[in-house]
Amino acid sequence: MVMLSALSQSEPSNLDAVFAALADPTRRAILSKLAYGEASVNEIASPFEMSQPAISKHLKVLERAGLIEHGVDKQKRPRRLNAEPMAAAVAWLEEFKQFWGASFDQLDDLLVTLKAAEEAKNDD
Repeated sequence: MVMLSALSQSEPSNLDAVFAALADPTRRAILSKLAYGEASVNEIASPFEMSQPAISKHLKVLERAGLIEHGVDKQKRPRRLNAEPMAAAVAWLEEFKQFWGASFDQLDDLLVTLKAAEEAKNDD
């Protein structure tokens, strides 16, 4: 059985905020856009059919989670991606990937054993 490390018990304090921010498809789309480079609020809002105040609320959630930062470029205040908080989320999820890998290996072993037993029974 795979044991989860201490990371899952001492997770970073903003991990909940990161997952909450990533839970919304609009916010994930914003992050995908910012992965190509910084953008102004108007540039971020342009592909969405929602008001600029609604986009601003999404940006605030992403900022509180530490996933985006904003700079000051005269009046534009461009946003840029800060992927560092996602590293903690990926590390946390990676532990479960190991768990599922071990579980699938155990299931595969069981299926091989059952198949061999069935073949032995049919040979009798």
